Amino acid sequence: MQKINYAKILDDRIEELKKSGEKPVLLLHACCAPCSSHTLTVLYEYFDVILYFFNPNISPEEEYIFRCNELKRLVLEMNMNVNVIEEDYDPKPFYELAKGLENLPERSERCRKCISYRLRKTAGKAKSIGADMFTTTLTISPHKDCQFINQCGKNISEIYGIEYLYSDFKKHDGYKHSIELSKKYNLYRQNYCGCIYSKKN
Repeated sequence: MQKINYAKILDDRIEELKKSGEKPVLLLHACCAPCSSHTLTVLYEYFDVILYFFNPNISPEEEYIFRCNELKRLVLEMNMNVNVIEEDYDPKPFYELAKGLENLPERSERCRKCISYRLRKTAGKAKSIGADMFTTTLTISPHKDCQFINQCGKNISEIYGIEYLYSDFKKHDGYKHSIELSKKYNLYRQNYCGCIYSKKN
């Protein structure tokens, strides 16, 4: 199957907004501060961004809290008018969906279920707060399946009736830029995705 150029789709969408002058409210699912850094520089001028920290896969709780605090610090240090919605730490849903998949590697069915769950919750939250669309920072990671993430977002958008913003944030040297911004703001860069299974790997 031919891969879709999601980076170009995002570029085209931004060009549309430049011409129309519209600034839609975008709920941006954020996994951590480093991934959010470059993503915010791409989106902030053209969207009214609200960050959504919902990651029940992260373990332990101290890690969850630390990553969320780093996200809040990043927004302040970048001097952006961006609110952060933080969900309470509750890893039980993740462990339920991961049952029987514990020994699989990253990018496996366990990861796909985890990403799908987080995107569904993001779409639901976007709908409940009256946002115009939703998306995720996850496509900046070279360790994640961008094609799957965007297809999943598309399917969920049809179920919830809210637009999904396609992306491939690692393109245009996005991942490299996120590393540069992490150094600039002295951000904590974790060495595992978040769950105990990825940490073991």
